[in-house]
Amino acid sequence: MSEKDTRGAAEQEIICPAHTTERRLIWRIDLHVMPFLCIMYLMSFLDKVNIGNARSFNLETDLHLESTQFNTALTIFFVPYVLFEIPSNVILKRWGPQRWVPLCMFLFGLVMMCQGFVQSYSGLLAARFFLGLCEAGMFPGSFYMMAMWYKRWESQKRFTLFFGSTTLAGAFGGLLAAAIGKMSGDRGYHGWRWIFILEGVATMLFAIVFAFTYPTFIGEASWLRDDERAFLVARLKAEQGDSAADRPITTRDVIEVMKDPKVWLGSFMCLGVATCGYSYAYFSPTIIATYGYSAIKTQLVSVPPWACAFVWSMLWAFISDWIKNRFFITIGSMLITIVGLALLLNIHNDHHAEYGFLFLFTMGIYTAMPMVFCWYSMNLSGHHRRSIGTGFFISFANIGAIISTYAFLSADAPDYHPGYSICLGFMCLAILSACLYAGALYLENRKRDRATVDITLTESEKVNLGDLNPDLRYML
Repeated sequence: MSEKDTRGAAEQEIICPAHTTERRLIWRIDLHVMPFLCIMYLMSFLDKVNIGNARSFNLETDLHLESTQFNTALTIFFVPYVLFEIPSNVILKRWGPQRWVPLCMFLFGLVMMCQGFVQSYSGLLAARFFLGLCEAGMFPGSFYMMAMWYKRWESQKRFTLFFGSTTLAGAFGGLLAAAIGKMSGDRGYHGWRWIFILEGVATMLFAIVFAFTYPTFIGEASWLRDDERAFLVARLKAEQGDSAADRPITTRDVIEVMKDPKVWLGSFMCLGVATCGYSYAYFSPTIIATYGYSAIKTQLVSVPPWACAFVWSMLWAFISDWIKNRFFITIGSMLITIVGLALLLNIHNDHHAEYGFLFLFTMGIYTAMPMVFCWYSMNLSGHHRRSIGTGFFISFANIGAIISTYAFLSADAPDYHPGYSICLGFMCLAILSACLYAGALYLENRKRDRATVDITLTESEKVNLGDLNPDLRYML
């Protein structure tokens, strides 16, 4: 029997407990894990990008912002956000997500509320810095969590649903801003202050509830029976190898992950899509305002592209899991994004057409982003490689977020040629990196298929190798 057949037989020998089925167990996992991750990230992303909505309600005038100071306020968020993502993932593994995530969530909600009371540019910078610090671990920590619960070919629709929280936050944020903006003048506060205050309070309330209900890893999930827990661990081990959950992360582990060229190729791919995704998230209200809408109408008109992007991305996520392929759908989504950007770059005399091109932009980029992040994350195996790898690639991708904060400057309005050109360039980088990444995975799989089985490797050594284990194969 070949090595591949042996792995297949191993998966078939895993028997689900008699009182339930695998499908029912996955459904229970979905109910116990996904709602919390989606709500948490919806609030996190909303608090991160609602400054774009607040800009329409006199934020710059009240705080006397000049030139690129608004863009600098966006940028300062990502300094601690990038630096503390890997440390946050290490703490999450040590403390457990059920403690670490609600704490961080409460803190970034508190900072968001305080941001509503700032009186100067320096106060806004301080608030944005601490917001980035408190939110640092939310995104990579959530990817890490999902990767420890689901098999690779179950993951894309869950990753996209989770990532869809960003599109829902964009749509929901526009609706909320339109409603809250009407409170402008209440208690002497302009609408932008109420956006920060009320959304910060809502985040803190969710964090208090999550302190008692947030999910943890399989081995610590109290709602699972012992036989269910053993089955879920075994099914993941058969596909991805042992996770080595109890093994501490060392400096050597970090070095080994950083030496892997696939990690860097995947990270450049993520950098490309993140630059475009954050550009739209931060500046879509600013772009739409140039079409001649009022502040309230701008928020309302910003909603449909986000909503369409959510539906479109979920459709392709189901298709991706069904056909068991990430590469072709990723490339297709990137090409749709490029078409939208090229049209936005060249057509400026028809606002209705420009608004339509924004749909291409959002539907392409917000399908590509979860596809890329899931593809990369699920090709990392083992607690140590996955924890380090997800923290690193998201930190690296957020360099693109920093770049995006200076992509669309007020001086470039209303055509924003530099901004669209930057996004177009980074999408080309993303496509090139995706092709190289897929090629590296294909060659590594072929190498492992042709290699002689190394019978000297112990199970412990295979566990420590993570996805470098010669018995495992990468997904394309």
